[in-house]
Order: sequence, then structure tokens, then C-alpha cells
Amino acid sequence: MSESAPDLDLRLVRYFTVVAEHRHFGRAAEALHITQPSLSRQIRSLERQLGARLLDRTPHGTRLTEAGEIFLPRARALLRSSAQAAAAIRAAAHPSRITVGHTLNVPVLPAVRDLRHRHPDADVRVVELAWNEPRTALLEGRVDVAVCRLPLRDRGLRVTNLYQEPRVLLIARDHRLAGKEQVTLDDISDEPLPRLPDATWNAYWRIDPRPDGTPAPDGPRIEAPEEKFELIAAGQAVAIVSAGLRAETLHPDVICIPLEGVEPSQVVLAARAGDDNRLLAPFLKAAQSTSRNIGSSTASTTTPS
Repeated sequence: MSESAPDLDLRLVRYFTVVAEHRHFGRAAEALHITQPSLSRQIRSLERQLGARLLDRTPHGTRLTEAGEIFLPRARALLRSSAQAAAAIRAAAHPSRITVGHTLNVPVLPAVRDLRHRHPDADVRVVELAWNEPRTALLEGRVDVAVCRLPLRDRGLRVTNLYQEPRVLLIARDHRLAGKEQVTLDDISDEPLPRLPDATWNAYWRIDPRPDGTPAPDGPRIEAPEEKFELIAAGQAVAIVSAGLRAETLHPDVICIPLEGVEPSQVVLAARAGDDNRLLAPFLKAAQSTSRNIGSSTASTTTPS
């Protein structure tokens, strides 16, 4: 008789994927909002269930073992399958429910109000997502649709462009460039820019490498975009951001200046590929309709703050 497969706790499987993503128990524990000792215990419990060590600690963080490398894609597939099953059941049980996710300063309330007006029977919920959450939140079924800025890995998703926002330079009020009507990449060729633990995000928002092939100057490493505002206000770095972030709402001691010669950022609406939630199409229509005003408003407010 063949040996029965272990009954895996999906919560522990998700913990493992987060540690694998961060390559660091401490940062993973912060992302999961649990303590590091507790996370370590949970991972050991999963390893006991599987009968194999998945992660090795190193002086520089954490690395996957050979077994961990094999298990990681299967763990992600298992979580996706579970989330899709749960989302399908929720959709069947609550055919008039949709959860809308959005990232920092990406407005969704006009589209939400429009949807509620046209579908008064609908249960429309709104949640704010961290900069790196939209794809995971969608695939895990925590939201049904996400409105966010690129970059976004679109595998398993259906992504629709909504509108563009100019990119601007965020600097301290007393920075040497303060007072200029606009700046270019040449003006900040030696200015350090904060780095995030995501290569795709760094390449896009630091414009790294630059058009001439030179690397963008390295600045302090941060864990979330919001951490950079204090660094910028203190004059320790500058940052390239979307004009839609609205400098005046970020920190009283920072301003933004239009950044010329770079492609604008793109705001998109993403949903799970194949999701048949009946409210997705009307929400997309509402988002496309209301985003025309949002996009034109953003484009007209890129003068220095």
C-alpha cells in the first residue's frame, strides 16, 4: 500500500512562499504581521509535515534548499488553486459581491460610487493594498479587482490600461533643484535614489539603467515606497514617482517637479483571468468612464508644489 500524502496546512504553505520571496525571516515576519520566532516555528512544522528541510539560514539571509526549490512552484500553484476554488464558491454564494483593491493614492471611489448607483443590490467593498500586493491579493482571492500602477506581473491576470500619469521628481523643499520648473535625468545623474527589494520595481521607478546604459545611483535600501518620504525630506535621496501621488499629501517638507524626457506611468485595472464575477464588466466600464477625468486632472497638476 502506498504511503498517504501529508495533509498540508495552507497557512503554513503561504508562510513558506513569503519567506522564499523575501529571502529573510525577519522581513517575511513583518510582511505577515507575526513574530519571527512564531514564523520559524511554523516553517519547522511545515518541514516536519513534508519530511524535508526547505530553507537554510545564511549570514546574509535565507536561501532555499534543493527541496525548497522544488516545492516553491508547487506551493504557489497550490495556493492559487485554493484561492480560485474559494473565489468561485464565494461568487456562487454571493453573486452580487465584489472587492476592489487599490494602491496608494490611486482613486477608485468615483468608479465604486458609479457601480453602487447602477447596481444598488451589489455588495461593493474597498481595501487599500501595499505597493507589492495587487497580484498576490488577486491570485489569493482577497480582492476581485485591483487598480494600481505598473509594473505588474500579468501572468494569470487580465490587465486593462486605464490612464497615464506623468512621472515627477520628489525632492526636499530646500534641495538644490527646488525652484526649477522642470528637470531631466541628466539633472539627477549623481542623485541617490532609494532601492526596493524588487528588481522589476527598481528598474521601472529608478529608470535603471538609464537610456544611455549607465546605472542609476544607489540610495538607501527600503522595504516600502512610503519609507522614502522621510529620507527625501531629510535630503538623503530623491525619488521618481507618479504625479498621481500628490506630493502635498506625502510629507510637508517634500515637493515634486515635472520630470521631462521619460515615459509616463500607467494606471491599470487587473482581475483574475477567467473570473466570471458578473460585477467585473460593469466596474471596468465605470473605471474607464471615471478615469478619463482623473487622468486629465493628473496631467494638469504637474507644476512644482
